[in-house]
Amino acid sequence: MSIEKTLISRSEAETEALGAEIAATLPRGSVVLLRGNLGAGKTVFARGFARGLGIDEAVSSPTYTIVQEYELDGGGRLYHLDLYRISGVAAALDFGIDEFLGEKKSVSLIEWPERIESLLPDNAVTVEIIHKGETEREIHVRR
Repeated sequence: MSIEKTLISRSEAETEALGAEIAATLPRGSVVLLRGNLGAGKTVFARGFARGLGIDEAVSSPTYTIVQEYELDGGGRLYHLDLYRISGVAAALDFGIDEFLGEKKSVSLIEWPERIESLLPDNAVTVEIIHKGETEREIHVRR
């Protein structure tokens, strides 16, 4: 079943709350593609997403480390990947990105997924964040 919705966020708190709401509805094994320009609010969304999975430690963008791993209650992990510095599919495979995709007990949240489009599962959830103003964001969710 396909679901599409568009929401307007007028603050970081609203963007975080939306991230938490989406995370709480997803089954383990999900892959979430987080799309948006620099400064759109992807990391803000990711903080809320982590909270929705029960993670209470600090969440930051893994721009330089490529992946941050967070333990989930009941086993599994949240893999928060930032592929901004990955040059393409070959570099992603060298890094082992494919091992994070669809791990049955875990959830993968991927920033800049367009760098590895051909590796992404067909059933991934897409979240696109569009910067509309100082604090306003238009957020499209497709499952």
